[in-house]
Amino acid sequence: MQLETDEYKTIKTKGEGFYSEKRSKFLAFAHHVETIDEVKAVVTDYRKKYFDARHVCYAYMLGAGRQDFRANDDGEPSSTAGKPILGQINSSELTDVLIVVVRYYGGVNLGTGGLIVAYRTAAAEAIASAETEVRQVEEEVVYSFTYPMMNDVMRIVKEMSPRILSQTYDNTCEIRLSIRKSEAEQLRHRLSKLSF
Repeated sequence: MQLETDEYKTIKTKGEGFYSEKRSKFLAFAHHVETIDEVKAVVTDYRKKYFDARHVCYAYMLGAGRQDFRANDDGEPSSTAGKPILGQINSSELTDVLIVVVRYYGGVNLGTGGLIVAYRTAAAEAIASAETEVRQVEEEVVYSFTYPMMNDVMRIVKEMSPRILSQTYDNTCEIRLSIRKSEAEQLRHRLSKLSF
């Protein structure tokens, strides 16, 4: 049985969306991000680039477990911008994603319902235009061994197909591997049996 946190869905390419209502323009941008620092940097860039816009609202979701998230209304009425953007991230079951929606005010108030529809639609378009992919949650396995064990170690590596992150061949050899989380324990077990 696969662990629930073994795979997650994210975006591979930047996505863009656009929505217009009563002369207000909503420009949406979806980005792949993995840290809060990346989120802050991207949002700061949009605030600089669109300094003349009325609002730069955003929402993000981070981590394979999808526990780290935030929605920001940036001065729009409470829950009319960030929450609908986050709702689109959730309904697409994405993580490691940031969606920024820049609003140019058109002079006509849209009301809370109109704002929710505008932000939700712009965010959905940005997601739709991005390429999504399923990634696996990986775990790192480090194993130290003596040089004569090399063939046995490499046989296990060949059979289980982890990614080789680094290898050191000295008096003591060390190999750093990355493998799907659900297979990490089996890899550790097989390597540890070589030591006996």
